[in-house]
Amino acid sequence: MQNNLFIYNTLSKKKELFIPIHLPFVGIYVCGPTVYSHAHLGHARPAITFDLLFRYLTHLGYKVRYVRNITDVGHLENETLGEGEDRIEKKARQEQIEPMEVVQKYVNTYHKNMDQLNTLSPSIEPRASGHIIEQIELIKVLIKSGYAYESNGSVYFDILKYNQKYQYGKLSGRVLDDLISNTRDIEGRDEKRNPFDFAVWKKASPEHLMRWPSPWSDGFPGWHLECSAMSIKYLGEEFDIHGGGMDLMFPHHECEIAQSTAALGKETVHYWMHNNMITINGQKMARSLGNFITLDQLFTGDHPLLVQAYSPMTIRFFILQAHYRSTIDFSNEALQAAEKGFQKLMKAVESLDKLKPSDNSTIDVIKLKEKCYEALDDDLNSPMLLSHLFEGVRIVNSVIDGTEKIDVPGHESLKALFSTFVFEILGLKDESASIGNEKLTGDLMKIIIDLRQAAKNNKDWPTSDKIRTELKSAGVVLKDLKEGAEWERE
Repeated sequence: MQNNLFIYNTLSKKKELFIPIHLPFVGIYVCGPTVYSHAHLGHARPAITFDLLFRYLTHLGYKVRYVRNITDVGHLENETLGEGEDRIEKKARQEQIEPMEVVQKYVNTYHKNMDQLNTLSPSIEPRASGHIIEQIELIKVLIKSGYAYESNGSVYFDILKYNQKYQYGKLSGRVLDDLISNTRDIEGRDEKRNPFDFAVWKKASPEHLMRWPSPWSDGFPGWHLECSAMSIKYLGEEFDIHGGGMDLMFPHHECEIAQSTAALGKETVHYWMHNNMITINGQKMARSLGNFITLDQLFTGDHPLLVQAYSPMTIRFFILQAHYRSTIDFSNEALQAAEKGFQKLMKAVESLDKLKPSDNSTIDVIKLKEKCYEALDDDLNSPMLLSHLFEGVRIVNSVIDGTEKIDVPGHESLKALFSTFVFEILGLKDESASIGNEKLTGDLMKIIIDLRQAAKNNKDWPTSDKIRTELKSAGVVLKDLKEGAEWERE
């Protein structure tokens, strides 16, 4: 299997030829969402980035196991110190429901959004709460090897002990002396040996709902430990690629490296990959900062910062227009430009069937195909790939207006090129049919709601009730509001 794929390894800070550990198999672990609210534009970026990687490796012929976790316990509000309230428990308390109701609600909406963005499902999607036993066993290994210690029912990772043999901070570039100086002011306020030690197990307070028995206390695992335990379980003690957002580099991925290395005595991950952030007015888009736009809001246009709705494929195209390691700044102008670009690409694909091949050709499709592969082999350079595909768009338009000619083999090659790179690898799809169906559905529902309102105005309650009942049986729920009736699918 010939391989020319180079990947930027965040650990070595350079592009490296991708060489899998066990050909033809490739193992990928990507940090998934903490499910306590709706997915936003920032969540779409890693999902699409690593979907592109998954698709391309599969296209190259590798047998890929893609593991993307769900964090449903242990992600506390203060990520750096591992303190504060559990984000899911906080949401459950606010909504007065069970924590696992919160989890299921937002797992469902996350999956719906991922389907809308046309991301492939991962091979395995483990949940942290389903792997408590594995995490307890990993903690036992860390304690036995002297890299973790129990204190008042909680267990902490000893960073100073780890740093005597290994290097904490090698991924993010954080220096231990800086960590020491930055945390000196809180020294002695808790049960840690050192204020920068992080929890691998936390003793649950009496009011804490998510808790499991362990040799140390009834408690819950640390956020960082979950990914070490689940990646080792499903991909082995050494695996090929670990991915996630750049915001996870410290402390999350740094702590993962420390735990796994301390437990196994060796490096676990061969290639670390990090996508950059989506910014809004120059600031990272994040739930914790309150400056986010959910994917549902983008698809409906229901947000003060949006001047219109944007389709899922417009969002996917918008993200693929930038290299995954560069920042993307949100703006309506940028999204509108992406919308026009995507529509232009789809129009060219549609026009391919209308081309009339000639006996000879002035076009070299083989060279164009080589350029497309070269772009992806260069650290998944999707913007460069798109520029080559728009050269294909130019060819289509030139053949249509008669300024260039294409023969039958060239025509078939061009169709295959668009099919491979636009749909199979970039994961774009033609939305024209679905958008048309959605518009028709909306128009019909407006007619039905208007007829029901007319019946209500005439005090024809049986007809009004019948319309509501029949719609419900068809899976449509009507809500009567002050400004009029609204509908939604069950």
